[in-house]
Amino acid sequence: MVSLPVYDRTGAKVGTYDIDPAELAPRISKQLMHDVVVMYQANLRQGSAKNKNRSEVAGSTRKMYRQKGTGNARAGSRRSNIRRGGGRAFPRRPRDWSYRLPKKAVRMATRMAVASRIADGEVMLIDDLPFAAPKTRDMATILKALKIDGQTLLVAVAGYDVNVYKSIRNLADVLVLPVSDLNALEVLRPKRLLMTKAALDAFREKVAAKQAS
Repeated sequence: MVSLPVYDRTGAKVGTYDIDPAELAPRISKQLMHDVVVMYQANLRQGSAKNKNRSEVAGSTRKMYRQKGTGNARAGSRRSNIRRGGGRAFPRRPRDWSYRLPKKAVRMATRMAVASRIADGEVMLIDDLPFAAPKTRDMATILKALKIDGQTLLVAVAGYDVNVYKSIRNLADVLVLPVSDLNALEVLRPKRLLMTKAALDAFREKVAAKQAS
């Protein structure tokens, strides 16, 4: 059982939150989390790299000089891959790097990622993030009060809130996501994870619902 301190907007401790990481994931598999993170990273690749072969480069197709009698090695056109400005022998072509792992494995990796960060003490809880209007300065003040400013950070909230989103989007190295959009890559990539109590409650309910089904 892990007891997480709960802070308010001013950085003052206002309570604790008890959670057992095993409730989210009975075991932590680094291999599974690695496989899922690599999958997400592969899916982000554009795959648009392309080189030209000898039929695509500009230039004459005329034979450079006659085959015999010059004393030089025989040569074809200027488009040959051994000539400067010629085409590549084995050019890179656009390709799709994406692939998918089983849904159950991907979901389990997300649960393992959150559980491992809780067990390692890298999750900070805040009681609430109410914003009457978008205000980046207020969010920056909150992060400074919590002493987690100036580092990569993921802010997890229970649901999409336009005021919270607009208050965070201009902060460098800070990302905000609703619980429904969490994945292993986004959970493990930043140095710290900031969650609201409602977000952690929603995540636990989501896990419990999946286990019951």
